[in-house]
Amino acid sequence: MKVFLVDDHEVVRRGLTEVLQWDQDIEVVGESATASEALARIPSADPDVVVLDVRLPDGSGVEVCRDLRSRGSRPYCLMLTSFADDEALFSSIMAGASGYVLKQIKAGELRDAVRKVGNGESLLDPTLIKRVMDRLRGGMEVDERIARLTQQEKAILDLIAEGKTNRQIAEEMFLAEKTVKNYVSNMLTKMGFSRRTEAAVYAVRHLGDHAGEREGTAEAE
Repeated sequence: MKVFLVDDHEVVRRGLTEVLQWDQDIEVVGESATASEALARIPSADPDVVVLDVRLPDGSGVEVCRDLRSRGSRPYCLMLTSFADDEALFSSIMAGASGYVLKQIKAGELRDAVRKVGNGESLLDPTLIKRVMDRLRGGMEVDERIARLTQQEKAILDLIAEGKTNRQIAEEMFLAEKTVKNYVSNMLTKMGFSRRTEAAVYAVRHLGDHAGEREGTAEAE
């Protein structure tokens, strides 16, 4: 099974390589320290599994995962992080990751996780997926304008209704700020609004308590 490593710490990449290649059925075929390097090198390496650190210097492993998964069924993505973070888990599931494990995982368990993900299995607990889907729904009424949005756009609308700026949304959802701006622009077009404040007020009215009472959303940066 071919594996590609993405982590900004060289010592971590070396350690992972040693751990994974302990068994002869796993081969590390490439590595990178940044999101941009990963997206440039992964296609030619043609791995079965990409092991991704959630936080990278020029973005996040979540963004890399989303990009890779949008291209086709392979490679599968296994998120590896130092901290248990609901937001990172939420974003990873939305990006199409097959697994989410902490760096405290034992060596043998990590090899088993890579094998399972590489064979198309999911390491995500169904209860976690349900929690994410419940959050996405978040009590939203089935409304014509909201029904036009993708799940990601609904999540961003929810955060706009809470008064979050594009930068805050980007940090919370592990997206690039430019990506968030694109999502917001598409969302406003679909909903028929010209300003984010209109969308924020509309969302507050339709999301009720879930969105909170803060209608004073800052204008788009």
